[in-house]
Amino acid sequence: MGPFKLLINGRLVDGASSMDVINPATEEVLSACPRASKAQLDEAVAAAKAAFPAWAATPIAERKAALVAIADAIQANVAELGRILTQEQGKPLQDAMGEAFGASAFFRYFASLDLPAQVIEDSPQKKVEVRRRPLGVVGAIVPWNFPLVLMAFKVPAALLAGNTVVLKPAATTPLSTLKIAELVKDLLPPGVLNVISDANDLGGEITKHPDIRKVSFTGSTETGKKVMAGAAEALKRITLELGGNDAGIVLGDVDPKETAPKIFGAAFQNSGQVCIAMKRVYVHESIYDAMCDELAKLAEAAVVGDGLQQGVQMGPLQNKAQYDKVLAYIEEGRKDGKIIAGGAPHDGKGYFIRPTIVRDIDDGSRLVDEEQFGPVLPLIKIKDGEDALKRANNSSYGLGGSIWSTDLDKAYDLATRMDTGTVWINKHADLAPNIPFGGAKMSGIGTELGEAGLAEFTQAHVINMARA
Repeated sequence: MGPFKLLINGRLVDGASSMDVINPATEEVLSACPRASKAQLDEAVAAAKAAFPAWAATPIAERKAALVAIADAIQANVAELGRILTQEQGKPLQDAMGEAFGASAFFRYFASLDLPAQVIEDSPQKKVEVRRRPLGVVGAIVPWNFPLVLMAFKVPAALLAGNTVVLKPAATTPLSTLKIAELVKDLLPPGVLNVISDANDLGGEITKHPDIRKVSFTGSTETGKKVMAGAAEALKRITLELGGNDAGIVLGDVDPKETAPKIFGAAFQNSGQVCIAMKRVYVHESIYDAMCDELAKLAEAAVVGDGLQQGVQMGPLQNKAQYDKVLAYIEEGRKDGKIIAGGAPHDGKGYFIRPTIVRDIDDGSRLVDEEQFGPVLPLIKIKDGEDALKRANNSSYGLGGSIWSTDLDKAYDLATRMDTGTVWINKHADLAPNIPFGGAKMSGIGTELGEAGLAEFTQAHVINMARA
């Protein structure tokens, strides 16, 4: 596999040093990876800054064509990208290939958008319009759970708007992103897109770099606070998509057999390593036992293993630190509730944890109140929807949530009062490139995706002209 290179100023180059990337299914070294130095980061930013004036002046039709070319290159290499992604991230191969294809689809979506001037007033006295101008160099920092699709939340919008980009994937999942850099290096002018990998030591340098005008970051809330602090001195623009502790509220009128598989999928996709995974479920007391039983059956039947193996539904946790963290949450669940599926430590190599269901637990347990980001799901008994809504909203997080009921009017009423960026009804974690996405409270600042997400990579520029 490899060799892998950094992309700086249109050239594939070695890192100042190298580091190992670990396959989480085997705990063995998958490949060496270039590690950029601070000097190489500065070189990448300087290249992006130098390329910015010409790229900003490039007609939008040409920028859109470049995005389509990138989408074509990614789509043509879905199989290879998926195989790399499975081995560095852990997810099943079909899911990894789907993520690579999804990244290409996001580039195509943004290539379909425009940035027209908005006319506010056009009268005999004056004409007022709002135009959208690019910001400059954008620093894009991407996490390890969905390296490719979350890159595609940021890069195509930034490029379409006329910005140049320095992209940094997570230290534990850099390889698939570096492969994309290799695929697209000749599809953009030198310096327009630069890709560097690090050992978790350059993120702070990106956030405070004086020549970076915006930082788009996806990751934990605690790291998001550091990004915001680093960006404060220069008042650079930021978009933060941070942690979540998404609640599902399940009312007593649903059929547990029909609903449980949907809840299971929403909670355990990517082994629960999803910012908008359902991480706590409030279930009406009339169906609580039945829902617990159905979810436990699904957990016991799940196929967990190396993502390259046929039929595997769930891979390992992505890294040792997250594996240890989730095991600690399971012990909290064992102490505060009753484990009815999973919960046993893995015997052998790999960061595997079987899907774990915890019942008879309540708010106040760390497993309920905090974001576990792994394959363990607490089920809390409720008396009614109002009780559940109060509990769900009593959180510092506010990324997403869902209401489950056959009474759509009642579900809609609860949804309008859920304090989150997104609420789903009778589904969960349904994202699309044209639907704006962002968090409330400590789950983030700003918006990604859709026309609103594109606007975040621009500066509003008002022209107010007198006519009389």
